Amino acid sequence: MLTFRDLVKAFRQLDIDSLQPVIVHSSLSSLGEVIGGAETLLGALLSIYPKIIMPTFTYKTMIVPEVGPPNNAIIYGSAKDANRMAEFFHPDMPADRLMGILPETLRKKPQAIRSNHPILSFSGINSDEIILSQSIEEPLAPIKALVDANGWALLVGVDHTVNTSIHYAERLSGRISFTRWALTKKGIVECPGFPGCSNGFQAIAPHAHKITRCIQLGPAEIKAVFLPELIETVQELIAQNPLALLCERQDCERCNEVRLAVERGL
Repeated sequence: MLTFRDLVKAFRQLDIDSLQPVIVHSSLSSLGEVIGGAETLLGALLSIYPKIIMPTFTYKTMIVPEVGPPNNAIIYGSAKDANRMAEFFHPDMPADRLMGILPETLRKKPQAIRSNHPILSFSGINSDEIILSQSIEEPLAPIKALVDANGWALLVGVDHTVNTSIHYAERLSGRISFTRWALTKKGIVECPGFPGCSNGFQAIAPHAHKITRCIQLGPAEIKAVFLPELIETVQELIAQNPLALLCERQDCERCNEVRLAVERGL
């Protein structure tokens, strides 16, 4: 089993400047037994990386309208039952379970702040400027702010399929994004800039090997990637192959729409 001291020792080995912000993606279960669970993991992270953010996305707010813009990787009018189960976004809404337990642990800390995007919110500590850079029109603005601040992506027992920062590199590369809709107390809000599928993102791993710092922590691998170099690497890969990092599922609406956009020269 892992202790707070074990975690701190491991994270310190990544040799990241404490002034540089970090976005963390994690799987607590990948570490095996951690004494104190998510609270211990978060405490260890904050002791080494005081400027930290995590995605606290809330897909449960999403609805599918009857009509909408074309080429949007969505079947309009297909989710009447799901729409009835959608929830109104509010600032205290828990992050989806798909995010893992750690982002919700962070979000509930008194010193944490959260952005107000009804689907793609981020939460953070000592990272107010980064978090508050987000808008409905620019949901990935916190990633841009991280890149501008020479930030890092930290993958704790997970791979690049959950690395949100790669979506920002896709956007810079000119890859299309989508529009989604969310329930809020002020009504239904249109949310542009919704990213594509990330199931193919692990294909970046061999290209990012030289810019990735890795350590072993119990049964899990911890990877730290310098964001400015990661963004550049993804852009170069997509420039060479416009279909790079798309998933292989034949029924993936978003990846298929990207392929069609490439065929149309978009």
